[in-house]
Amino acid sequence: MNIGEAAASAGVPPKTIRYYEDIGLIAPAGRSEGNYRVYSEREVHMLRFVQRARSLGFTVQDCRQLLALYRDPGRASADVKAMAERRIQELDRKLAELTSIRQTLAGLVEHCHGDQRPDCPILADLAAADGPG
Repeated sequence: MNIGEAAASAGVPPKTIRYYEDIGLIAPAGRSEGNYRVYSEREVHMLRFVQRARSLGFTVQDCRQLLALYRDPGRASADVKAMAERRIQELDRKLAELTSIRQTLAGLVEHCHGDQRPDCPILADLAAADGPG
């Protein structure tokens, strides 16, 4: 199949496929006589694998490791689990950070009258964070 068909089947834009090939994440596709990329079902499967991993927040480097583990029949599932656990820890850290940001912003919104008066605790807080200005 051509790059457009492979992209549609894998759920990624053709540009992403070219990028993954350029950085060596996936092997470059074979070429037709007209020099068009031609993808096999196996290559599309690998694209889906990477797309799924990326959708779970794994980095491109993580995807390299996951692909290597996937291709290795002698892999230890503990290695894969450790990667997933690290990803969960990163997500937990980000969730805590976002929760804190949300609480701060909600508190500011709660104290803002939101009327025609010029005083605004949201703007005052933003100005205070930058120092005198």
